[in-house]
Amino acid sequence: MRHGRRLPPGQRPVEGFPRFGTHLSRPAPAVPADPVIEVRGAVTETFELPLAALSSLPRKEISADFHCVAGWTATDLRWEGVSFATFYRSHIEPVLTPGTSITHVACRGLDGWQAVVTIDDILGDDVLIAQNLHGLPLDSDHGAPARLVSPSQYGYISVKHLCRVELLTTAPANTEGPLLRSHPRGRVWHEERHGLVPGRVVRPVYRALIRPIRLLSARGASPTK
Repeated sequence: MRHGRRLPPGQRPVEGFPRFGTHLSRPAPAVPADPVIEVRGAVTETFELPLAALSSLPRKEISADFHCVAGWTATDLRWEGVSFATFYRSHIEPVLTPGTSITHVACRGLDGWQAVVTIDDILGDDVLIAQNLHGLPLDSDHGAPARLVSPSQYGYISVKHLCRVELLTTAPANTEGPLLRSHPRGRVWHEERHGLVPGRVVRPVYRALIRPIRLLSARGASPTK
């Protein structure tokens, strides 16, 4: 890990890559025998794309830091997969409902977590559907068989176990409570940690949650870890 370089506001480097997730003390969801990404929303017809179909698209590798909204940063992670923009233009644009203008994309994982991303953010040059980490297939703790990776946004955008992509023409209503409401964009260099409160204000609260969440998450970690 490189030390002494500038990190986004309020972030601190950590050793390794901690396991965090909505399932916390439970194991990660099982990987289906034939995983697919369901495409729905503003398309002419809902369909399921076998994950294996991504192998026909150009591969891309990036080295990037992963920033948790709680305040820790795992540095120099080497992801490999398919650019989301490439996936979008090859498999989604041809089936969009004519005359629609997509504003947001809702990505959902097998663990039930969902993130809604603006179309501009998700088509960024560094956003991947990642299948490998440091040259190896993703393990269950970090999003197998594939996950969204958006390095310029906080980790809650980088949905693990990606299984559904929904194309939206308007921003959905926010159903989260006010206490831990996610920022709708979550850009790390703007410190967009919270949907209602300035990021620097919630730093102490979020940092206080790191240790208990990490301990809970470790209980459900893969036995091979």
